[in-house]
Amino acid sequence: MKSIGTIIKEIILPHRKGNIRLNPEFVKHEDAHIQGFLLGTDYQRMKYHVQYIDRVLSKCTPINLKIPFKRCNFGQQELLVLGNKVSGLSLEIDQNKVAAVLQKPVPKNIKDIESFLGFASYYRNLIKSFSHITSSIYKLCSKDVVFEITKEIRNAYERIKHELTNAPVLILPDFELPFKSYIDADCSQGLEAALHQGQIVDVEPREGVICYISGKLKDSEARYGATQTEGLCLVWALEKLHYYLEGEVF
Repeated sequence: MKSIGTIIKEIILPHRKGNIRLNPEFVKHEDAHIQGFLLGTDYQRMKYHVQYIDRVLSKCTPINLKIPFKRCNFGQQELLVLGNKVSGLSLEIDQNKVAAVLQKPVPKNIKDIESFLGFASYYRNLIKSFSHITSSIYKLCSKDVVFEITKEIRNAYERIKHELTNAPVLILPDFELPFKSYIDADCSQGLEAALHQGQIVDVEPREGVICYISGKLKDSEARYGATQTEGLCLVWALEKLHYYLEGEVF
């Protein structure tokens, strides 16, 4: 089963300049229906935003792509989408989604651990050093490991809860501006990287975070020297962030 986002990308193929074309593969479909999708622009004037929406809708009509008008909302400055609060400039955690999880006590079994990790992992791009912080918790899910909530695990659990509550507001990427990528590698802590960008916010230049990524080292990689580990981290970061960086200045 494909996600709505995947389907939309397959049907409507946007161009960076704002042009839109319909995927030829979907012209063959006599009838299509999508539950919901979002259209966002960075135009300063509403009339250009409306023109963009009109172009998208004009591509939907030939293939009978149905969009119920009563479920549409236009001209929104901020939306709650899939557990995130999204605006034209930023993305942050919807704290209403987090509140219930934060009130739960320390997990008492593997099922509780897996549920918590699944929820927290959804927001890992907003949490610096996520893999390192959660490494002790993930070990509890390994085979032949005795389930015991140690002080280390309890501290990691509480720290993730703290990070979820105090997660930064991420900025949205501007592909007309250069990116900055910061990396950090440590044999004991794993690989980390952060994607930043300098943007003009309220007339002032400001550097903000677009996302954080982190990962563990394989057993063989943990034996690398410092230079090799840093090189590995650079290659790993470029591969993970290629959706942002490919063909861009950074």
